[in-house]
Amino acid sequence: MIKIPTRVLLVDDEVDFVEMLSLRLNEVGEKVTPAHSGRECLDILGQKVIDVVILDIRMPGMDGIETLREIKKRFPLVEVMMLTGHGTTETAVEGMKLGAFDYLMKPADFDELLLKLEIARKRKDEQEERIRKAEARLLLRKSGDI
Repeated sequence: MIKIPTRVLLVDDEVDFVEMLSLRLNEVGEKVTPAHSGRECLDILGQKVIDVVILDIRMPGMDGIETLREIKKRFPLVEVMMLTGHGTTETAVEGMKLGAFDYLMKPADFDELLLKLEIARKRKDEQEERIRKAEARLLLRKSGDI
């Protein structure tokens, strides 16, 4: 079976963490774009097609929650997984209430990350398919065929 790579935007201000996780995700066939701030994340989302954003909550400047709000306002179909260290689980749950798909605790278990990434990607694909079908039905109604 051919694996279709998930287009991942990995956002964390810890450069070494981003490089290491990007390498591991690329090794298993995902297509990773790194970013190190909320602003950079939003700039990349405006330029590239991304399926899932893995977003650190604690970053200097625009933090993960503020970035998540902006992502959901401007790119509502992009799925977001929040990354959090110890003691910020409440913030991760707040992120889910704001539309994040799920969250992971740092250091994240790689197999758990891959599983959640796959589910997030599938959820995005299914939502896009529902939208395409709804648009097709709308076009048929407008043309008078239904």
